[in-house]
Amino acid sequence: MRINFKQKELTDELIHTLIEKFPEVEFIDITESPDDSESLWINVTAPNDEDKEIELRAFASDKTTDILTDYGYHILVMPTHIRIPNC
Repeated sequence: MRINFKQKELTDELIHTLIEKFPEVEFIDITESPDDSESLWINVTAPNDEDKEIELRAFASDKTTDILTDYGYHILVMPTHIRIPNC
């Protein structure tokens, strides 16, 4: 997977913003979509509270729509209930 400088900048900023607004969320990794190599997925842990997860998805959707509109990059935030192990 290749991420250019602007994509890196945008994903880093988005991850920072998500974690600032939802401190219970943890960043997992960035992958390309299995359906489209031009689309990036930001994988994060999902909040335990269903209402918080809905809020996270709506917030992320607004932010990624802005990125698509302003820069032309398709990025999705993919919350998962799989927890990352403590290091």
